[in-house]
Amino acid sequence: MKTHTNELIRKMKRSNGFFHLIFSLLFLAGIVYLTIFLGRQGMIGLAVTVPIVGFIVWLFHLFGLCMIQPNQSVVLVFFGKYSGTVKQNGFFWLNPFYSRRKLSLRARNMNAEPIKVNDKSGNPIMIGMVLVWKIHDTYKACFEIDTEAKSWTVDLEKVSIPAQTNLSAFDRFVSVQSDAALRKVAGMYAYDHVESNEAVTLRSGGEEVTARLEQELRERLAIAGVEVVEARINNLAYAPEIASVMLRRQQAEAIIAAREKIVDGAVSLVELALKRLEKEGVVELDSEKKATMASNLMVVLCADESAKPVINAGSLY
Repeated sequence: MKTHTNELIRKMKRSNGFFHLIFSLLFLAGIVYLTIFLGRQGMIGLAVTVPIVGFIVWLFHLFGLCMIQPNQSVVLVFFGKYSGTVKQNGFFWLNPFYSRRKLSLRARNMNAEPIKVNDKSGNPIMIGMVLVWKIHDTYKACFEIDTEAKSWTVDLEKVSIPAQTNLSAFDRFVSVQSDAALRKVAGMYAYDHVESNEAVTLRSGGEEVTARLEQELRERLAIAGVEVVEARINNLAYAPEIASVMLRRQQAEAIIAAREKIVDGAVSLVELALKRLEKEGVVELDSEKKATMASNLMVVLCADESAKPVINAGSLY
């Protein structure tokens, strides 16, 4: 269809709009002059008929003038048959019998509000995205999707009402398909590594998750002739009902990880202290005294609060 469309664009006839504008002004001046001339000649019937017919032809000719701005296109239909698309910017004259529809080829930005979905592990999360898109196939954008129908939502408790009345039908199509793509991609990955041992998650996936989201959007929006310029996840969080629980779990994991490092460091320090004491001959410790000293050092090094020493004036026992 794309090749066929390009051929229609090349074959389509269009004229310079300024030439036809000047012609229309001269034609109007000629009608006025001819009307005055016929009136002076006493041809009253022609003096009335000629300006009426001439004015109708003049208005019909003016309908062919069309101005196309940069990154804008005009889709032309001739009595129900697609005739082509004009994408060149400028001032033109087109056949007045063409029905026209202007489409913007400029990039558009859509900020999808966060939606609640379940990730691969089944946890409810809130996820949103930013989508940059533009129309690149005007034929599909006009004729492959129904841009005249209204979008409806069903409420089980109330009567059905129109949805998103502030958006055009085309924008609604992009919004609905983007929502579906985002839900599918969110369900393919876990939120983080807490519930899954997979290498790629929504939080750590980065470019891979973005590439998968863009691919899914391209597949869904291709029918509408839409080109996906960029898609990024801009909002990612646990749903409110489990956010506090997940936060406590993350805090517990952080505490455990910190404790592991503290214990590893304390064991190394105790081992170093015992070796130094034994090597330098400061004190002679048997296995039982070594165990007591190791226990005391571990308590001091791993305690959350500062240790309060107790001075033993007698023996260790």
